Amino acid sequence: MRLLDRYLLRELMIPLPYCLVGFLVFWISADAITELEDFREQGMVFVDVLEYYGTRLPEYLVLLFPLVLLLALLYAMTTHARHQEFTAMRAAGISLWRFCLPYFLVGFLLSLLVLGLNEGVVLQTKEHAERVRNRRVVTEEPGDARWTRDLRCHNEREGRIWQVRAFNLDTGEMRDVVVEWQQPDGTPALLRAEFGDYVNGAWEFRNGQLWHSDPEAAAPIQAFTELRVEELRDPPNVLRSEHRVSQMDSFRRARRVSLTVAEIRDYRYLHPVLSDRERALLDTQLHARLAQPWTCLVVVFIAVPFGVASGRRNAFVGVASSIFICVAFFILQQLALGLGTGQHLPPLMAAWSPNGLFGLVGLGLAARMR
Repeated sequence: MRLLDRYLLRELMIPLPYCLVGFLVFWISADAITELEDFREQGMVFVDVLEYYGTRLPEYLVLLFPLVLLLALLYAMTTHARHQEFTAMRAAGISLWRFCLPYFLVGFLLSLLVLGLNEGVVLQTKEHAERVRNRRVVTEEPGDARWTRDLRCHNEREGRIWQVRAFNLDTGEMRDVVVEWQQPDGTPALLRAEFGDYVNGAWEFRNGQLWHSDPEAAAPIQAFTELRVEELRDPPNVLRSEHRVSQMDSFRRARRVSLTVAEIRDYRYLHPVLSDRERALLDTQLHARLAQPWTCLVVVFIAVPFGVASGRRNAFVGVASSIFICVAFFILQQLALGLGTGQHLPPLMAAWSPNGLFGLVGLGLAARMR
C-alpha cells in the first residue's frame, strides 16, 4: 500500500503548486487593479507594492488553500478515473476510503497549517502590510506606523480606565493618555501624560502629573518628566484587542473571521461580564476561528464522489458540480457567521454547521457509489 499511497500523493502534488501559483497571480492581479489608485495616492512605489503583497502572502494562502486543494484533487482524481485506475484498485479489493486516504491526509495537514497561520502569522503580516502601505503617508503623528485615535479601554476586572488620544497599533506607543485606577489600599489614582510606552513589562510615561486623590480637590502630588508605573498591568495587546473588537460593529465585518483566539481571550479578560450581543459576537468568532481551517478537509469529502466517479463523459459535470457545491459552502459559511453574530443562531451551530452539513453531503454521495 505504501507504493500506491506514494503514487497517489505524487500525482496530486503535480497540479497542486500550479493551481496555487495560478490562483495567487489571479488574486493579486485583481486586487492590485482595484487598489492601484489608492497606491498612487499613498505614494507607494513599485518596490513598496511588491513588499506589500509579499507580506500579505500568508493571508492569501489561508484563503486560497481550500480552492487550490479542490481543483488539484479534481484534476488528479479525474485523471485516475479516466484511465480506469480507480476501477482497477477497487477490483483488487481496495475500498474507496482506503485509496482516498492520502487525500484526506493532505486535507488534514493543510487544515493544521491554516490553523497555525491564522493564529501565529496572519495577523502580524497584515499589520506589517499596513505599515508598508502607510509608510509614505504624511500624518499628524510621528513615525510611519498606524495610529488609531480616541481609544477608550475599560478593564472591568481590575477597575482601570484608559483614555488615549492617539494609540500606535504596531508599537503600543501613546499620545495624550489619561489612566484612572484603584490602588491596593482603595485610594483612587489618576495619571495624565503626554507620552506613554510599554518597556520591559511595564508602562513608562513622560511629561505628566499623578494624583492619588480627587484631581478636582487637590493639586497633583507628583509632576514628572519620566515615571514607570508597575501596577498598570495592561500590555499593548490587551488595548489592541479592545480596539479590534470595537471595529466589529457591522454585518460586513461580523461575517468574516477577523479575531484571533488570543484577542478574544484578552477581551474576555478585560470584560468578565458581557452583553448578549458581545457574547454572541465573541463566541461566534471563537468557534469560527477553530472551524474555518477544517474547510480544507471538508473539500476533500466534496471532491471524492465527483472525482472518483468522473470518466471521459462526465468529468466536466463532476468538476462543475463540485465547484458549485464549494461556492455554496463558502456563501453559507459567511451567512452563518452573520446570523451567529446577530444572535439568530447559536455560535456553535453558526460556525460548525457548514462544515458538518457539506461534509455529510460528501459522505452521502460517496456512500451511494458502487
